[in-house]
Amino acid sequence: MMRRIAGEFTGTLVLVMTVVGSGAMAQNLSQDIGVQLVINTLSTIFALGILIQIFGEISGAHFNPVVTLVAYLKKRIDLNSGLLYILAQFLGGFLGAVIANVMFEHPAIFVSTNVRGGWHLGLSEIIATGFLIFIIEYVVRTERGSLAPVLIPAWIGAAYFFTSSTSFANPAVTFARGFSNTFSGIAPSSIGAFVLFQIVGSLLGLLLASVLIQSKRR
Repeated sequence: MMRRIAGEFTGTLVLVMTVVGSGAMAQNLSQDIGVQLVINTLSTIFALGILIQIFGEISGAHFNPVVTLVAYLKKRIDLNSGLLYILAQFLGGFLGAVIANVMFEHPAIFVSTNVRGGWHLGLSEIIATGFLIFIIEYVVRTERGSLAPVLIPAWIGAAYFFTSSTSFANPAVTFARGFSNTFSGIAPSSIGAFVLFQIVGSLLGLLLASVLIQSKRR
């Protein structure tokens, strides 16, 4: 169990360090928001694919509280393990943001002032998170685990561009990005709504998967 918890902590740390660090680098390299988004997106999808490939066999590579929530609802993980996973994800994400801040000579605790609000962003988070869960359920139920390092980053990368929220789709990462006053940051006042929409999206994604995806075992 300690190995699995360490895997979730480390994986989420590196994921957030990538998101926040690439956001800071993007601002250093260009003032063009489109270029900044491309830099942030490419860094995230490459790192996420690598992390899923490595940590999939260690902890399942959740790196995301709603992924752990769905795993608990489907009885793939027990309550105590799920809570430890989620705690490790939030702590790892926070430390990842701190490390990224320090790398770019920002204050270690660099609270974001980037307010993100509006129903359109909530809808974006529902869609981004819902289809993320749908894809994960597809991979699990059809026993195509080898596709996870490709399909999941591909979806996140696409959603960075076609959703107005740029696809946070992860409560732990959303929380951590509150400590980055850079391109990738989100003001603490906006975090609660984002997390709520992500939870709603994850449940809708699970429902959709239950309707459309037939388990290979059946």
